Amino acid sequence: MILGLYLLFFVWLYGFTGLLLNHSQWRFADFWDSRQQTKFDRDIVSPASKGDLAEVRDIMGQLGIRGEIEWTVTQKDASRFDFRVSRPGHIFDVKTDLAGKKATVQRIDLNAWGVGRILHTFTGVRLDDRRNQRDWVLTSVWAFAMDAVAAGLILMVLSGLLIWHDARQNKLLGGIALLLGFLSCGLFCVGLRWLL
Repeated sequence: MILGLYLLFFVWLYGFTGLLLNHSQWRFADFWDSRQQTKFDRDIVSPASKGDLAEVRDIMGQLGIRGEIEWTVTQKDASRFDFRVSRPGHIFDVKTDLAGKKATVQRIDLNAWGVGRILHTFTGVRLDDRRNQRDWVLTSVWAFAMDAVAAGLILMVLSGLLIWHDARQNKLLGGIALLLGFLSCGLFCVGLRWLL
C-alpha cells in the first residue's frame, strides 16, 4: 500500500502522457502549434576545452543554457559548431561561428502539454545514436525515477498475484482477468510478429 501511494502520481503522469501520445489529434493537447519561438544572437569566447562535449558545455555556460545535449553537428568548416539542448518545455538550437565569436540561439518554449509529452519520452539516450549519452544530472535523476516506477509496478503486480492466490473469494474472476491480460500482452509482444 505504501509503495502504491508513492508511485501514484508517477503512474498517473505516465498514463496521462501516454494518452496524449496515443491521441495526438486531440486539439486541446496540440502543443506544437502553440509553441513560442525566439531567436537571438550573443557574443561568445571560443572554448578553451577540446572535444565536442566539453566545447558544448563551455558555450552553454556562456549562454546560460541548461539541459540535455541532444546532438552536435560536425561541420566541414572548423569555425562552425552547432548543437541542440533540450529540457522539458524548452528546446535550444545553437549555431556558433567560433571565428566570428558569435552564437545564434533559436529558443522554442512549449506549453504544459508539450512538457508532459516530453517527460514521457525524455531519456537522454537514443538507441540509434551512440554519441548521445546522459550528460545532464536531471536527466539521470528522471531516468532513475522511471526505473524505480517500473520496478515498483512489477513488485505491486507480483504482490497482487500473491494476494489473489491466497484469497478465498473471486478466484475464478481473478483467473479470467489474469488469462485475458496474459493473452492480450502476448498478442503485442509476440503475436504481431506473425500477423504483420
